[in-house]
Amino acid sequence: MTNSVSQGNRKATLAIHKLTSCSGCQAVILNLGEDLLTLLEQVEILHFVEGGIYQPDAKVDIALVEGSVSTPDDQIRLNAIREHCQLLIAVGACACSGGVQALRNVKQSDDWAASVYADKRYIDSLSRSHAIADCTKVDFELWGCPISGRQILAALSMLLRGVSPISPTEKLCQECKRRQQVCVVVTQGEPCMGPVTRAGCGALCPQFGAPCYTCFGPSEQPNMQGLARRFQALGLPPQRVAERFVSISAGAPAFADAYRDLMIDIAKTKD
Repeated sequence: MTNSVSQGNRKATLAIHKLTSCSGCQAVILNLGEDLLTLLEQVEILHFVEGGIYQPDAKVDIALVEGSVSTPDDQIRLNAIREHCQLLIAVGACACSGGVQALRNVKQSDDWAASVYADKRYIDSLSRSHAIADCTKVDFELWGCPISGRQILAALSMLLRGVSPISPTEKLCQECKRRQQVCVVVTQGEPCMGPVTRAGCGALCPQFGAPCYTCFGPSEQPNMQGLARRFQALGLPPQRVAERFVSISAGAPAFADAYRDLMIDIAKTKD
């Protein structure tokens, strides 16, 4: 990865692009408040539709790209973005793993489309939802659904100073321990995905007694088989265990592969 953004005596230039997504990560940037004003002292934003700035073909130092590659147009625009930036940062679960759109990768989605659209000829989608890194070179990934303001500010601050940003790969359980948060698996019997999900959210859901839903993608060396056995010991049927593995980060290989393995085992038991 190129660590520095050449600026000389000028501000670094920034573009914020959207592919297939809900725009939640862009909303985080808009809601930075005073921190956004501080950021604008260091960078010049040349494209950000959500912020009222439209120059999609502007050449920039840094491009932040939210959303998955789920349509032919996404692919075309992503190629152009890559050509027009020095550094490309994938922002959010959709950009990093294909997002919830990647449910089409592991499930039969034709029935879903038929239940919504009277005529599927008007649907212009790819058969799979792709992470940006599947389609072009990505210099850095910011996981999350959505990302947090501190993530984006920290990453941009490091890049502007010639330092490679750090992406945590430790498990969410570590954040729970640091916050002295009781384990929802142990105390409530909740099927929490924290043991296989990367840290970064501050263990937000467990703080409120809710299980983790994989917003920040898979952790380093996730033990999916072990967690599947634990969930079944909690009384979850294999089908429901499989469903837990494909939600917000459905396209992440660790989760998608674990889902397929479980579904194969379920099919074998039915034979």
